[in-house]
Amino acid sequence: MILTFIETENGLIKKSSFTAASYCYELKEKFNYAVIGVISNKIEETETKKLNDFGISKLYKVDNGCQNQFDSISRCIADIVKKESVKIIILSDTYNSKYILPMLTANLNYSSISNAIEVPKSISPFLIKRNAFSGKAFENAECTDQNIIISVNTSIYKSKYNNNNNNNFEIVNYNTQYNNDIDFEIVDVQKEINKINLRDAEIVVSGGRGLKGPENWKMIEELATILKGATACSKPVSDLKWRPHEEHVGQTGKTISPELYIAIGISGAIQHAAGISSSKCILSINTDSEAPIFKISNYGIIGDAFEVVPQIIEELKK
Repeated sequence: MILTFIETENGLIKKSSFTAASYCYELKEKFNYAVIGVISNKIEETETKKLNDFGISKLYKVDNGCQNQFDSISRCIADIVKKESVKIIILSDTYNSKYILPMLTANLNYSSISNAIEVPKSISPFLIKRNAFSGKAFENAECTDQNIIISVNTSIYKSKYNNNNNNNFEIVNYNTQYNNDIDFEIVDVQKEINKINLRDAEIVVSGGRGLKGPENWKMIEELATILKGATACSKPVSDLKWRPHEEHVGQTGKTISPELYIAIGISGAIQHAAGISSSKCILSINTDSEAPIFKISNYGIIGDAFEVVPQIIEELKK
């Protein structure tokens, strides 16, 4: 039995959780496992049905009144793992799951492998290819324990959509009264309205030092808005505080895999390339024809961003 933890935002399933569900489906088909899901936040009914396409036969909807409190969520998952005799737990590589994974490991005494980029080649022992050294290398990890937690690198492992239409889909409302042992509570969560999460964005418009200052980011934001995408930046830009650190893409920032990544005024140092190399298509705009960014780009425009980007915006508006 496989269990996957499903995360949502505003009632919609996160892209990373669909990728983890796809990983489960591939495991299911390869090794003949059943798959169940656990969710602790609100979810739209139409979203619930989508999980059926990934071969999930049962969905536990946890109602514990303390969403996003990792201690209680991990204990709920641990209870369901014991109840269903789950051998394999699949998590995505989100911030939430990175908190939950060590708690589950301790509660269940399971082994764990993080940053998986392929399904196991075998399950006795588990042989899993994983990302290592901040994307600079791959490692073939081996685990002899039959109970394991696998964290999927959703920026590298590519989701494979499946129209499975499982007729045995079951929803279970799971109630628990767990309270946190840690003396804290989340009073409020404030998020920017209408801002697309960088990891979930299909299109990302990113800027570097070539934009010369934070006052010039208006055209980056305008282009992203027109394309219904997210904004990002290189490390030097976040270090200079032109943009917030959460927009930093690269080896020490976020690793993303959008359908389209537009790099404007970014030279393309190896640390930045490590964060965007899984993008399906990369378009770069730079005045320097020798900029390293062009070596990993599908399309390149050699030109001044202050001339090129406004023209692109005008054409898109038309």
